[in-house]
Amino acid sequence: MHAPEARQLPLKGVKVLELGQLIAGPFATKLLGEFGADVIKVEPPGTGDPLRKWRMLEEGTSLWWHVQSRNKRSVALDLRSEEGQALVRKLAAEADVVVENFRPGTLDNWGLGWEALSKLNPKLIMVHISGYGQTGPYRDKPGFGVVGEAMGGLRYLTGQPGEPSVRVGVSIGDSLSALYAVIGTLLALQERNRSGLGQEIDVALYESVFAMMESLLPEFDASGQVREPSGSALPGITPSNAYRCQGGDYVLIAGNGDSIFKRLMGVIGRDDLANDPTLAHNDGRSQQAEKIDAAIQAWSEERPKEAILKALDEARVPAGYPYTAEDIAFDPHYLAREMIQTFTRPNGKPLKVPGVLPKLSATPGRLGDGGPALGQHTDDVLDELGIDQETRAKLRQAGII
Repeated sequence: MHAPEARQLPLKGVKVLELGQLIAGPFATKLLGEFGADVIKVEPPGTGDPLRKWRMLEEGTSLWWHVQSRNKRSVALDLRSEEGQALVRKLAAEADVVVENFRPGTLDNWGLGWEALSKLNPKLIMVHISGYGQTGPYRDKPGFGVVGEAMGGLRYLTGQPGEPSVRVGVSIGDSLSALYAVIGTLLALQERNRSGLGQEIDVALYESVFAMMESLLPEFDASGQVREPSGSALPGITPSNAYRCQGGDYVLIAGNGDSIFKRLMGVIGRDDLANDPTLAHNDGRSQQAEKIDAAIQAWSEERPKEAILKALDEARVPAGYPYTAEDIAFDPHYLAREMIQTFTRPNGKPLKVPGVLPKLSATPGRLGDGGPALGQHTDDVLDELGIDQETRAKLRQAGII
């Protein structure tokens, strides 16, 4: 992706103060930073954000860090000290947005909550991301993404029927919450353009997951039916499943459109099913899902994956297979759409990272550099606040910065 000039970035001039760590809050600010926001990330001195040590490390730093923290400025600052809190208040007074994902009430105890900061800056937008939200009986419980995924209904549905549920292989609850946080931020910025005032945004991990659960609740309310795990199938939408191929691979086939279903049945040589009036529409097909899946499976298991995908592609039937990281890294479509980007790390080594989303035609986002070193921009930011060298030296000696 060609790096746009700073003036082209749609969030240029928006200053974001990140008071979060790990995933949900920092992922939200990453997205804002990619589109031009000046993101100031506050980290504890000495240790920094724990994400710096998560998953695979190279030279002591997480490779994930270079994705999650690109386009950010790192300030090492002790939020638990009065001096550190005073500096955060100075930063918030000049910020447009504060994003935080502490347990509810934590920032209030430090004098950094909404009531305190909004008095200093009535235009401030404050985004809270927490396990259960800022209100309600579960407000004070600790909540990580996996708990939100469970309470939101997703975890119950993942896995094979009759077996223990499995988790999605990424922190999907945190990432969904980050997306809602960004949506809320953009909405609040738009409202501020009209009213001139900021507001709070309350994002709960479990609610972000629950919002993705489609018809789960109304089906239960109307019929008392609890949706159960279904493995690789999609209940009530037929056919849509994973089918074993010759050699043990699997292909994913989505033949659930009425005309697509007919084409799929033609490919597998089952004109009898294609022309069966009881299977003409999805509701009828869903009542005979096992029969349809068995027919597709009988065809697929006699053919290699490549032949299956070629035949379905020619018939314009949506199909694919589960991509590994290696598949993604060298896929021509990923490369053509610039979703595989490379930047050079401080050690001089190149690193492939995901590209920027969404794709804007006139004001595309920026890839930027990798994640900053801990406290790399502390002096720059404090200089912008007018904190003199002597004061900084004292703060550094006391371990506050």
